[in-house]
Amino acid sequence: MFKDEQLASIARTREEWELTVLRPIMERWPERREEFHTQSGHSVKRVYTPEDIADKDYVQDISFPGWYPFTRGVFPTGYRAKLWTRRLITGLATPEETNRRLKYLIEQGQTGLNIIFDNPTTNCLDSDNPLCEGEVGRDGVPCDTLRDVEVIMDGIDMRQVSTSIIHSGPFILAMYLALAEKRGVPFDALRGTLQNDVLSQYYTVNMSVLGLRDGFRISSDVVEYCRKHVPRWNPISFVGYQIREAGSTAAQEIAFAIGSAVAYGEELVGRGMDVDDFAPRFSFMFNCHNDFFEEICKLRAARRLWARIMKERFGARNPLSWLLRFHVQTAGSSLTAQQPINNVIRTTIQALAAVLGGTNSLHTNSMDECYALPSEYAARTALRTQQIIAYESGVANTVDPLAGSYFVEKLTDEIEEEAHEILRRIDEMGGMVAALEAGWVQREIVRSSNEYHRKMKEGEITVVGVNAFTEEGDEEVPLEILRIDPAHEAHQVRMLREVKEGRDERALRAALERLKEDAAAHRNVVPACIEVAKAYATIEEIGNALKEAVGAGKESKDAFIC
Repeated sequence: MFKDEQLASIARTREEWELTVLRPIMERWPERREEFHTQSGHSVKRVYTPEDIADKDYVQDISFPGWYPFTRGVFPTGYRAKLWTRRLITGLATPEETNRRLKYLIEQGQTGLNIIFDNPTTNCLDSDNPLCEGEVGRDGVPCDTLRDVEVIMDGIDMRQVSTSIIHSGPFILAMYLALAEKRGVPFDALRGTLQNDVLSQYYTVNMSVLGLRDGFRISSDVVEYCRKHVPRWNPISFVGYQIREAGSTAAQEIAFAIGSAVAYGEELVGRGMDVDDFAPRFSFMFNCHNDFFEEICKLRAARRLWARIMKERFGARNPLSWLLRFHVQTAGSSLTAQQPINNVIRTTIQALAAVLGGTNSLHTNSMDECYALPSEYAARTALRTQQIIAYESGVANTVDPLAGSYFVEKLTDEIEEEAHEILRRIDEMGGMVAALEAGWVQREIVRSSNEYHRKMKEGEITVVGVNAFTEEGDEEVPLEILRIDPAHEAHQVRMLREVKEGRDERALRAALERLKEDAAAHRNVVPACIEVAKAYATIEEIGNALKEAVGAGKESKDAFIC
């Protein structure tokens, strides 16, 4: 972006500054460390100049917002026309409690729903399964049958809201679509996102309900079905968030998420779909951790990397296919049980990075999530954090205001290059599924996680209130923690049993048999899943039918190999 004579002049001026200004100061006041690094380990120089981005081409590498390669964002006007979607994750002890919280957050200014499910539901186990005793409703909402989706969405207009469903495969989506049918809501009126990325679940949650390749195939069925029948729905969200929570670096986070997207893209193209039919509905979910600039640069790098992959590798012609649209959640793993009020400050910094990085949707964690599901007060404070950034800070008034910063552009380049190299290694192994089966991805994440915790243990990374600035009495929590009444679990089990007793058993068995036949024959399973959902099959019955047809999943034991 600079002419040679300009760069030469800058270099001469820098050398003079180093000799006459910097050196005397350094001799008198040495710097705090010999070297500075980002949280992921990128070296950070004392000062950046035009020399650091001398080889940049503004049009090719940075360009304008809403224009290839979208480094500065996917919309030409950024947030000036429309702010990001404020979408707090919600999932409480019962569908009734979750419905009440969703309505409360809508009243408080939330602009999208984001529903998370408890551990049994995530693993396709019913609330009355003995294995789930004590787990029901502890870390999300239990959802056993269509009845629970009906309660969660009671009084909420499915035409008016965008709903994010944090679950993989067709299970909960089929119940949501069955509810839409029951209400007379056409599928083309539905807006929302299904997480559906079984690959990230395989190596971060460390298991899959089905075998890896069968789960991958059935998640691809969901994408294929939605593109034909639920056109405004985002049928898959590639989850960098969980990758980062598992301990990856920033570059690994975006590389592994994009690696999953490439795998799905190749699968769908292999089925005969046009890349420009499905790619515009691909979405992503990323994390925002504590290193402010690294997180901003990571998001800018991810947009540019994806645009180039779609255009150059897949040959996508529709500019909408080149857009990387993403939701950000602030880093749950950065929250501390010690001095929990500090979590509000951490979340504010992370949310600000997400906004300056150009997120399309944002969840801000609550200060008390180290202890339990968020209290109403903590959830409202988390929402207010976004609203203060949106309406008071002024940062949404211009698009990508940090563009052109020598540091930001240099770090964006470095993260993109590192992520690109990771993707190259995945390709050498035969793609993301093969890399997962080999355990390589899991080992890379564990190695990065171990390195982070080593640095924290040895004090190279400071965590306020944990390994520095601690004080007596930190163990006393100055917050009112949400306690889940055990009676909620008993209520959920009772409701489930009432549903089971009231079903048409013949219709249920027929629907489950059709599902098994379709799965075994490798036909798209989503239509059959909707039929079993309408018959009020439980999530465990649906999961068991698929397992019987194609085989069960297994733990990814390589995740523990380091």
